[in-house]
Amino acid sequence: MWKKSFRCNSAAVFTTVLFFMFAFSLLTYAAQKKGPAGSVFSPDKGKFSIVLDGKPVGHEEYEIVPSGGGWLAKGTTTLKPPEGAASTVTSALTLQPDGAPISYEWTSQAEKTNSAHILFANGVAKITLQMQGAHAFEQDLSFGSPFIVVLDNNLYHQYAVLARVYDWSHRGTRSYSVLIPQELTPGTVTVDWAGAVSAEGKSYEGLKVTTSDIEIVLFLDTNHRLMRLEVPSAKVVVVRE
Repeated sequence: MWKKSFRCNSAAVFTTVLFFMFAFSLLTYAAQKKGPAGSVFSPDKGKFSIVLDGKPVGHEEYEIVPSGGGWLAKGTTTLKPPEGAASTVTSALTLQPDGAPISYEWTSQAEKTNSAHILFANGVAKITLQMQGAHAFEQDLSFGSPFIVVLDNNLYHQYAVLARVYDWSHRGTRSYSVLIPQELTPGTVTVDWAGAVSAEGKSYEGLKVTTSDIEIVLFLDTNHRLMRLEVPSAKVVVVRE
């Protein structure tokens, strides 16, 4: 009688342990998919078509995923302009949950291959640039804030990152320190809420991104995912496929 009861209790305990292990695995998986708690980001993956003056000139594939205690935004853009050589640029941007950058890498392949690695700390971007056929070049750029927005050339998914960083609870106008890594150029970008905007018969929520010499319009869905980007002065349109 005692042995039978012991066997039954052992089976019950074993079943309970399996249940809790399974439940813990599900919770862990869900947390990994959702990302770090309190983050401004959520996982995103997609492909953009890049159109210049009404003609397709390239595409970009990207994803924004949890990585360790932060996030990783990476993408690859391939361009084939009507004039000039084809080129490919890849990037990987690691971010804290609030959107502050930790590190950034880019590689550009055209007639030559160039690359750079950047570390961010205390408002300083430490850049190591490697140009094909030349010695590595190092430079530090200082910003007034540790919160720096990375907006690199031809990597449009980084505007999806900017849209997540934007303060949607208050909207209005926000200014951010910005770095264009491929040009080693620091600056400031202003983001304004544009209200309801439309394109090709569809309605979106809009943001206007303004620098000293250009204005960019972001078209976002109800979850603030980037669906379309327009640079009117350059006749550039970027559309999610």
